[in-house]
Amino acid sequence: MNEKIVNTNIETISPKYKNEHEGYEYKKYEVTKRSEFNQAYICFYEIMPGKAAFPKHYHSYNTECFYIIEGEGKIETEGEEFSIKKGDIIVFPCGKAGTHKIINTSSNQNLLYIDFDTTNSPDIIHYVDSNKIGVIQHGISSEFYREGDQVDYYEGE
Repeated sequence: MNEKIVNTNIETISPKYKNEHEGYEYKKYEVTKRSEFNQAYICFYEIMPGKAAFPKHYHSYNTECFYIIEGEGKIETEGEEFSIKKGDIIVFPCGKAGTHKIINTSSNQNLLYIDFDTTNSPDIIHYVDSNKIGVIQHGISSEFYREGDQVDYYEGE
């Protein structure tokens, strides 16, 4: 756990670039590292035009808050969509009511936002369009499973 004050600037943070699947492309600038902070995870995301950062999902144990710095886009939730723009603040509670996917709707401008998350660990992420769950633990690789692979508690005992 980090017990030091963090004073940084986005221009001094080396981004992590992800473009591993069609429809998803972004740069992530970590302000706090997940492995070092146990109460808040803060990072900037820069999503390229026409792309998303992550599939539609919700968290079982963590709240996410986005502040849109520049650009425009849309949020897909459970059964609805709404537009977002510079200055908007969106808070996604844990649980199904917090289902979200952020998409950059611009054809030529990146969407930049800051993401503030609580960091309860482990967390279970539910991917609603693909019926998967992810188990996220601090300092341990994430693991993903299909929800249909559930078994009885005593199976195999």
